[in-house]
Amino acid sequence: MSADEARVLRVVGEHLGGCARADLAERVRIGRVAVKENRRAERKRALTKVSSSRWAGAMTRASEDQYQLSLRCLFDERASLRRAIARIRQRLAVPCGQRAGGVRGYPSQAERAQKQRRLQALTVRLAGVEARIEAGRPAVVVGGRRLAKVRHHLTDAGLSESGWRERWEAARLFLTADGESGAPYGNYTISVDPACGTVSIVLPEPLRHLANAPRGRYRLACTVTFNHRRGEWLDRVTAHRAVRYDITHDPERGRWYLDASWATPKTVLPTPVELAADGVRLLAVDLNAGHLAACVIDAHGNPVGRPVTVPANLTGPASQRDGRLRAAITTLIALARQHGCAGLAIEDLGFDDARATGRETMGRGRRGKAFRRTVAGLPTARFRERVRGMAHHAGLVVVAVDPAYTSRWGGQYWKAPLQQQSKTVVVTGHHAAAAAIGRRALGHGARRRPGVTAHDQRIVVRRATGQAVPRPRACGTASPPRTTGMPHQGIKTCRDRSDQLALFLVSQDRSGRQPASPVYGDPANSGQYR
Repeated sequence: MSADEARVLRVVGEHLGGCARADLAERVRIGRVAVKENRRAERKRALTKVSSSRWAGAMTRASEDQYQLSLRCLFDERASLRRAIARIRQRLAVPCGQRAGGVRGYPSQAERAQKQRRLQALTVRLAGVEARIEAGRPAVVVGGRRLAKVRHHLTDAGLSESGWRERWEAARLFLTADGESGAPYGNYTISVDPACGTVSIVLPEPLRHLANAPRGRYRLACTVTFNHRRGEWLDRVTAHRAVRYDITHDPERGRWYLDASWATPKTVLPTPVELAADGVRLLAVDLNAGHLAACVIDAHGNPVGRPVTVPANLTGPASQRDGRLRAAITTLIALARQHGCAGLAIEDLGFDDARATGRETMGRGRRGKAFRRTVAGLPTARFRERVRGMAHHAGLVVVAVDPAYTSRWGGQYWKAPLQQQSKTVVVTGHHAAAAAIGRRALGHGARRRPGVTAHDQRIVVRRATGQAVPRPRACGTASPPRTTGMPHQGIKTCRDRSDQLALFLVSQDRSGRQPASPVYGDPANSGQYR
């Protein structure tokens, strides 16, 4: 891209960015109202006078999305502060060095006084957050609060004032155009010709004097090429289906990027019961610090083949962490295809409570700090979203299950059988937890059914009971024949699902929780493609 083209893009982005920030400020002033009362039509008409109708639509849509996201962040912060305050108050109610009802008091008066001061600080923060929620006015920094704070510490960040200013202005540019079905190549505002890769942009009304093409457009001399999922992009633009484009600037590398994204139609995903009835396999995955433990589970809940460990070194800058996470998920998808799996089974993890009260519940000193750092470094939400989007495009189903007791029951019931089955691989408790996750995703209990065939049929008499899969039977009929390996219970009752001896299908998982369910959502909007 030439210097003149970069200057035009920067001028257009700064003009639209100023308009977008003004609209966002107006949306914040409106506060928490219903969607029909956010005055979007009125704001769009005002923006159309200084841009265009399509640019105005994109800006008002982005303002609403940013406002709703900021509100959700306020709600999450309030919940986190409430959990921390409640935990500290519980421990302050117990005398130093004592324990009452499972709650341990602080070991010394000095630490207790420090926690009292922290409680006061958290209470003040909570009052401020609740006031913002009540007023419906979250604090939003366009360009990023972290980058804004770096302005006061340029020496520590290794930046000059001009270098920081360049990054700040690049982060506040607005060059986003929503797609429109029926428009030329799926987007009238930012159009990309699939034949030659040329890009043309509709200029805002006050900047039409910069146009070098008919109808107030500016055509770039450079061309663009999409390598990732290029076939899908070509199918959409040639059929004139909606495609959204985002133009961003990286001042560190001196490059401009064009990102394309689009939505795909939502599909009805099969339930775990339907997956088990179809006789499909699942690749169960256990997320850990530094690696992913995977195990293939068949329709009957039995591990197949050897467990696999996928390295995932999620350290360093955010861009490197995201790239390594995507590489690990790509390896999982390749393993699922290699073993003929219909989808992935993961845990529905969330460490919000642990992150909020980690100082009070995860130990003290060096070991406690290291453990809290490990828990905080697990990208549970990012991993779930990345798996959902990438698996959807690979034609795989993702089932998220309750993570309770998977590590304990997996280590107790499945570690030894997995090690006997995979003699050349060192089986860890994480592999056993993956087996429990896969069984729970298919509707089976995480614990192993007693009376199964032993590891060596030549020297052990015990044989299977023939009840690998529970089958419902009519009342009054005889029970299936009981073999030597099955203990006699003495009564004919339908036991709990977690016992794995039930003859009637129970709809609940352990301790009355709901069974696992597929991860729904629109995975096509979870990432951008360059």
